[in-house]
Amino acid sequence: MVAGVLLLTAVWVFLLEYVPDDWDRRMLHENPNRQLLAYTFAPAAATVLAVLLVVGLLGGWVLAGRMLAPLTRITEATRAATHGSLSHRIRLPGRGDEFRELADAFDTMLARLEAHVAEQERFAANASHELRTPLAISRTLLDVARADPNRDPDEIIDRLYAVNGRAIDLTEALLVLSRADRRSFARERVDLSLLAEEAAETLLPLAEEHGVTVETHGEIAPATGSPALLLQLTTNLVHNAIVHNLPDGGTVRVTASVRPETVVLTVDNTGAKVTPQLAATLTEPFRRGAGRLHTHHAGVGLGLAIVKTITRAHDGTLTLVPRPDGGLRVTVELPASAPPADGTGTPYGRMEP
Repeated sequence: MVAGVLLLTAVWVFLLEYVPDDWDRRMLHENPNRQLLAYTFAPAAATVLAVLLVVGLLGGWVLAGRMLAPLTRITEATRAATHGSLSHRIRLPGRGDEFRELADAFDTMLARLEAHVAEQERFAANASHELRTPLAISRTLLDVARADPNRDPDEIIDRLYAVNGRAIDLTEALLVLSRADRRSFARERVDLSLLAEEAAETLLPLAEEHGVTVETHGEIAPATGSPALLLQLTTNLVHNAIVHNLPDGGTVRVTASVRPETVVLTVDNTGAKVTPQLAATLTEPFRRGAGRLHTHHAGVGLGLAIVKTITRAHDGTLTLVPRPDGGLRVTVELPASAPPADGTGTPYGRMEP
């Protein structure tokens, strides 16, 4: 409407500039005047503006409704998600315009939220079960001691000590998992090859107890992250490789390597054959390769879950691939650390065992 009014006004002004202002009916057909033009032009202009107003309102209303219709579906999905329904999807049809991209991005966000909530629910249920187990065992032992005063107290104390130690290990693992997931840590330059050697040296007594040979190979692999968390990652990988191995004569090989933009830590171990389906679930919390039964040095079931969380917190990738001859190959790939700006070659972070 504004554009139409301006256009008609411009035509009227420039047209009248060249039209005389006298009223001479005798010269009407030879020399039209402004009054005659106003008499004939104004009704036509008013009619055109009225038609333009009606068409503009109706056409704008129809076009706006058609264009903004996807927002209605997006709004409904948002309201459903607000009320806790994360399974709803927009699935907007049509061409790939901005609304389609927005709907697809919203569907992707809902899918990730649904998976994350389901994972958190499973984690909470498993954590509650795992934490309840040592408490239930402790209560049973105390009930037995109360019912039988003549029972050897040293045996009860030893068992309570073991159960309490397991509860402490589980709690510390949960704290590490929470800390890594929040990414609340300082980043330093870390050499993964040094961490691999440190983890292998720390777990050497456990490897000798299981009859497993641990080998470390590789080159300087500089990454950026938390030395404590990356040492925890490496230790967990080596620990799992030792525990889940052959009964006797097993091997664990830890290799650090460098790629153009990343550094890679690979842990191979011998052992029983693992199916790809089982390997895909080993990073879930409280999941163990041999089931949920507690065995000696089996840990609390959070080893690979912690590895996955630490890797994700350092913007890396974790890959588990079954080996054809048995055992597992675990690969952690992290972004490579940029060399120091001053070129002084500062030492890499390293945690004391």
